[in-house]
Amino acid sequence: MNNQEILEQFKKEFSHVYEWHDEAGTEYPEHAHKDKVSIFITLGEVDFAFTETGEKKKVSAGERFDVPVGAKHTAFVGPAGSRYIVGEMIEGDS
Repeated sequence: MNNQEILEQFKKEFSHVYEWHDEAGTEYPEHAHKDKVSIFITLGEVDFAFTETGEKKKVSAGERFDVPVGAKHTAFVGPAGSRYIVGEMIEGDS
């Protein structure tokens, strides 16, 4: 799927969809989402670490990740930076 097809798919699933990018090494402190949030990485990678379970998940270009609702986690952007498409049910919940 190309970026436009992914955007269209996300628009069918979510009430708020946008594209985002982060510089290499960007860190997101521990947080949790109140409702459904998904990302589709179009460039680079993002590492997630789930606080309560200790699980780690690397999401790379070409992959979608549905973030578990209510799961406390951190995120770290890899050395190439990252671009992604975000879908969220509650605007500002990502």
